[in-house]
Amino acid sequence: MSTTRGGRRKPAHHAPTRQGRTSADGSQSQQRKKSQPTVDVHVADGIRLQKVLASAGVASRRACEELIADGRVEVDGQIVMELGVRVDPNKQVILVDGMRVHTDESKVTVALNKPAGVVSTMALEEPEGRPTVAEYVYNRSERFFHVGRLDTDSEGLLLLTNDGELAHRLTHPSYQVMKTYLVQVRGNITQGAGKKLLAGITLDDGPAKLDSYRFIDFNGKESQVEVRLHEGRNRIVRRMFEHVGFPVTRLVRTQFGPIRIDTIRPGSTRVLSNTEVGQLMGLVGL
Repeated sequence: MSTTRGGRRKPAHHAPTRQGRTSADGSQSQQRKKSQPTVDVHVADGIRLQKVLASAGVASRRACEELIADGRVEVDGQIVMELGVRVDPNKQVILVDGMRVHTDESKVTVALNKPAGVVSTMALEEPEGRPTVAEYVYNRSERFFHVGRLDTDSEGLLLLTNDGELAHRLTHPSYQVMKTYLVQVRGNITQGAGKKLLAGITLDDGPAKLDSYRFIDFNGKESQVEVRLHEGRNRIVRRMFEHVGFPVTRLVRTQFGPIRIDTIRPGSTRVLSNTEVGQLMGLVGL
């Protein structure tokens, strides 16, 4: 049974890999493929799939051709293994090894290392005259949304995007996107405090708990710990540590989902790569 030019239905269990396109039982694998319906995803006036992948930063054109031949690329749920297939990157969903490929160049996401004292608002003017995050992207033409918030006293990674749906999903509680923080607190924090935060506590607006907790250092006056949580409520980290008797003196977000602050200096921005945006989209089902 021949397949249509545009692709074949994604296997129910194991997608083909670079090491081989069939299972140990080749006859059974072929039988499954024969019974699976196909959908033609080829767009006659579209762009060659390997060119779309290379332009999105997946790999070189030659390497992208190998990815297609190895059955590692999907278009609209179909595995595409023919190099002549053309697609519309603005309308079709493309995955490589199950990860979404970001192909819409009009959508931009920026990582900002927010300094303390900067207000998380996209308004250039703030009632009290304080600096805002909008000032760091004022020279760009896109209309950005900030993804979640960092309170004025907090520092670190804040994402700005002109993709409203991506911003909404990244901040919606149902997607449980993980954030990582370096937290500095007053005093020598006890092991019991960490255990309480991991087990869960009750704040004024309901229960809260950390997903992970790691003690880093005590300098004689203050302790530093690293925590991870998917909560996004207002000042949630500060309120949790205050609840167990250790007020926060400094709070820095170092990671949001798969995106790390890395070498971005305070007050600087970096446009995320297509691969990074694809990781964010895949994280929230886009």
